[in-house]
Amino acid sequence: MAELINNETLSLVLVAVFLVLLYKRSSSTSNSTKNSPPSPPKLPIIGNLHQLGSSRSPPHLALQALSQVHGPLMLLHFGSVPVLVVSSAEGAQAIMKTHDLNFCSRPKSTVFAKLLYNSNDVATAPYGEYWRQVKSICVLNLLNTKRVRSYCGVREEETKAMIKQIRDSKGVVNLRDMLMTLTNDVVSRVALGKSYYSDGGFKELSVDHTELLGSLYIGDYIPWLGWLSRVTGLDAKLDKVAKRFDDFLDVVIQEHMDNTDQKEEDQKDFIDVLLEIQKENSLGFRIDRVSIKGVVLDMFLAGTDTTATLLEWAMSEIIKHPSVMSKLQNEVRGVNKAEEDILTEDDLIDMPYLKAVIKETLRLHPPLTLLLPRISTQDVKINGYDIKANTQVIVNAWHIARDPKSYDYKPEEFEPERFLNANSGISYKGNDFELIPFGAGRRFCPGVQFATAVNEIALANLVHKFNWTLPGGVRGEDLDMTESSGLTVHKDDPLKVVAIPYSSV
Repeated sequence: MAELINNETLSLVLVAVFLVLLYKRSSSTSNSTKNSPPSPPKLPIIGNLHQLGSSRSPPHLALQALSQVHGPLMLLHFGSVPVLVVSSAEGAQAIMKTHDLNFCSRPKSTVFAKLLYNSNDVATAPYGEYWRQVKSICVLNLLNTKRVRSYCGVREEETKAMIKQIRDSKGVVNLRDMLMTLTNDVVSRVALGKSYYSDGGFKELSVDHTELLGSLYIGDYIPWLGWLSRVTGLDAKLDKVAKRFDDFLDVVIQEHMDNTDQKEEDQKDFIDVLLEIQKENSLGFRIDRVSIKGVVLDMFLAGTDTTATLLEWAMSEIIKHPSVMSKLQNEVRGVNKAEEDILTEDDLIDMPYLKAVIKETLRLHPPLTLLLPRISTQDVKINGYDIKANTQVIVNAWHIARDPKSYDYKPEEFEPERFLNANSGISYKGNDFELIPFGAGRRFCPGVQFATAVNEIALANLVHKFNWTLPGGVRGEDLDMTESSGLTVHKDDPLKVVAIPYSSV
């Protein structure tokens, strides 16, 4: 849901709509009742799809503007599908806590079905026994505290490699590229046993896969226009990328199966653990090859693009705010290190301002501005409104985190100090609905510990080892912070900077 229809698809949709209107009476499709949430006017056939914004106005901004007129609980129609848009902490709590069981399933998505093994992953699987089992595998065997800590050496090695690469670079550094390499290499080593991202083929494949996940498949909302995805080539692109990724994972899994060398427990990657579970069948649940590939793919999606994006936003904000940069550097540079040594995770334990900067970045720039959609499994009443079964739900986490009702002090500005003062008790771990970048309830992201560990060590070392300026003498205050459209919301222009090595001697 996070990406707009591209211009060609939108044009074809509108042409098709108007041709149909010449031949038959249009009728609006609605599940409205007298107690349904407020709705903006909708067009025949397409409903409110045209109000999702444009390439210069991402969906979370368009939905924010609509909600400011129609309220924090707003009913839209995407074609024939009713969609409840939630834009307040209270509404999010009702959906993800009070009525979590009723809203913890996922709607069917052709894009997810094609790219994520028919939703045989954790993030997009419908609620049920399969989802409970694979999530349990992830929480207990892949993403528990002990396992996450066991990969600290990988995170530190890859961070050190990034710092060296930046130091060896001449002139302007494309920091987005550096951060994408870091996160992909960390996750690749942890999930697959070795780094693949430096291989140009896999890098291209990874980018294509992530971009396609944000595609809007018109047939999911207007079934009789499903043919448009064949005409525009979207179907072919989805099938091609899915096949390439599947072939790649098949090779990697087979390599693991053919490797008879025994590894120590702290040397096992995710595929090792999953194959061991498959062989022992110790959970009373048969995990097959498709499930293994779906779970591993989730690890990439949750741990690479979103993490690199968060780090790019963090660096952009602290470059834009020199006082924040100075305060953060004073904290991290309180640890003396030789030039060739990096800050380790043990060095970061008592760094409250570093954690506040990351938390504030998650507040202003959640990588998934619109949380993955949910769907109601039965009729329910929310804040006095009747919500029908099979209504999709979109939670605008971006809007909620900027709501003056939640943050009365400069909610639109980057102020990490807020999390050291009045809002210090707010966490992003799913219990405080003013800040839900990782979701909440049963669908809370199980990879939050892993992502946080990468965020902290990378950001701490970037500001510890270098002073930062913008090329061409541009002032930090003038840095363009325009957002892009997509499943993951990046800074529209990659962050390009000049890194000046810092010496504590």
